[in-house]
Formats: sequence, C-alpha cells, structure tokens
Amino acid sequence: MRRRRGRPGLMGTMARTAVIAGTATAVSGGVHNRQAQKAEAQQATAAQQQQAMVDQAATQAAAQVAAQQAVPAAPAPPAGGDDPIAKLKELAELKAQGLLSDDEFAAAKAKLLGL
Repeated sequence: MRRRRGRPGLMGTMARTAVIAGTATAVSGGVHNRQAQKAEAQQATAAQQQQAMVDQAATQAAAQVAAQQAVPAAPAPPAGGDDPIAKLKELAELKAQGLLSDDEFAAAKAKLLGL
C-alpha cells in the first residue's frame, strides 16, 4: 500500500476541521460563561449599593420626621419676659379691687395686646 505524501486527504482535513471547530466552540462558551458571571456579579453589587442608598434615604427621612415632631407644640412666651395672660389677669384683679377704672383697664389691655 502506498502512502500519499503532501496534503492530507479528505478525511484528515475533516478531522482537523472538527477539532478546530470543537476547540473554538469550547473556548467561546467558556468566555461567554465568564462574561455572564461577571455581569451577574456587577448587577448584584449595583443592586446592593442601590438598596443601601434607599435604606440611607429612608433613615434620613425618618430622622427628619422625628425632628419635626420633636418641636414643641406650645408657643414659647414672648421675649419680653412676662406672660401676657398673667399680665391680663393681674390687670383684671386690679380692676376688680377698684384700683383701675374701666378706661385705665382698657388702655392697659390695648397696650399689652399691641392694639
């Protein structure tokens, strides 16, 4: 039997092509799988960061609401020092005792209330 020298025959060429195609398919599948894993990892990291930002914003909003609710509901007495209601009661007592006339009481009340 004679051996042929030179180029491979049809079967040799087909076998070589099959090996090359199989190797290329395996390599491209591996690359694709690694890229998919990287993308999933990046998406998971991004989702965790976004959730952390949402949690932080919710915490800040809750702190702001709590701070707004902590503000006293009753108004503080005026900076003048004396409570106007106490002054009015004092004026009413002076009028009841007869120490102030109706006109004096009305003038003092208007002055106290800023009228």
